[in-house]
Amino acid sequence: MTAVARDLPPSSALRSADLLRESTSGIRGRPARAVLSLLGIAVGVTAMVAVLGISAASQAGLIAQISRLGTNMLTVSPGRDLFGNQTELPTESVAMVGRIDGVESVSAVGAVGGRSVRRTDKIDPQDTNGIAVLATRLDLLDTLGGSVLAGSWLTGATERYPAVVLGSVAAARLGIAGPGDQVYLGDRWFTVVGLLDGLPLAPEIDRAALVGWPVAQSDLGFTGHPTTVYERSADSAVAGVRAVLAATANPENPQNVAVSRPSDALTAQLAARSAFDQLFLGLGAVALLVGGIGVANTMIISVLERRGEIGLRRSLGATRAHVRAQFLAESAVLSGIGGVLGVLIGIAVCVGYSLSRDLPVTLPWAVLAMGLAAAVGTGVVAGLYPAGRAARLSPTQALASV
Repeated sequence: MTAVARDLPPSSALRSADLLRESTSGIRGRPARAVLSLLGIAVGVTAMVAVLGISAASQAGLIAQISRLGTNMLTVSPGRDLFGNQTELPTESVAMVGRIDGVESVSAVGAVGGRSVRRTDKIDPQDTNGIAVLATRLDLLDTLGGSVLAGSWLTGATERYPAVVLGSVAAARLGIAGPGDQVYLGDRWFTVVGLLDGLPLAPEIDRAALVGWPVAQSDLGFTGHPTTVYERSADSAVAGVRAVLAATANPENPQNVAVSRPSDALTAQLAARSAFDQLFLGLGAVALLVGGIGVANTMIISVLERRGEIGLRRSLGATRAHVRAQFLAESAVLSGIGGVLGVLIGIAVCVGYSLSRDLPVTLPWAVLAMGLAAAVGTGVVAGLYPAGRAARLSPTQALASV
């Protein structure tokens, strides 16, 4: 530097000293432009980390719920005949299903047609509020794995009298907060004896008013034909039970019987959420692209503003490779800072979401590393052209432009 400074006029020597001191100051130019570029990278990485982290937590919670509820429950319901008419299950279908090898428990409900449940007798009977009236067997909760939120379940005594248990949704729609209230069911008053907790595997129970099988037959005109049979079997026996369930429930017309596994609906949610994950990952990639364009713009302007510095470095012996590496490093550092910021914000979003939804906190560390790598990679790609442009400047041309 001393030899070069001696050959330059005093003013040029001072300018050279200033440029040399500033060569280590990083990205020059307007700070606002660099900050906006950094934020663009941060937004893209935040989107990627948050989407995949929230999805991982939701899937972990759903898998835990499926494991807790079990995948060994099957349901049997009547289908339609060749003429499109609704069929019925035999009244003895519950007993017949219970005799299948491997079945551990079986229960049923039956729809009580033409009846509605209302808060008072002043409400129009046609206003059902989406609440079904179902006759139920006493072992229903054991088979479903349900629980009573308030009050009690039907007993051998209350199932013969006008007592009703409300599902969680039905209770909310009727405005019932606890046992002891009365609702107008059909053409008479029924006393609410219990409220059920939610049943993810049987959402139709959540929207129902459940009465005893005997009182439904004696007072509500129930025919005794079950409309849904629930059965649980050992996990190893599910496939075998499913194969013979329709023929056992209705031996005369097995083709008119529909057999399903409720847990399949929960499992399908995993595939649906994966589809949404791809959409949001695409949005994150777009944000990264925008941030990369911002980084490239910042670096191009930086090259224009630092031509004197580039010329001085070349005069002092720096090769084109040195200049190219400097600007690539600055671009990568800028994007890396944005990536770190995005990862930290993404982690905070994932943890906050998991805690607010009572889900297991699941942080896919591979995703965090991928987000940071994507940010640095975007910075390197965005800095290729500016770095190459800086490296192509000749020392004479760069110093002459100062």
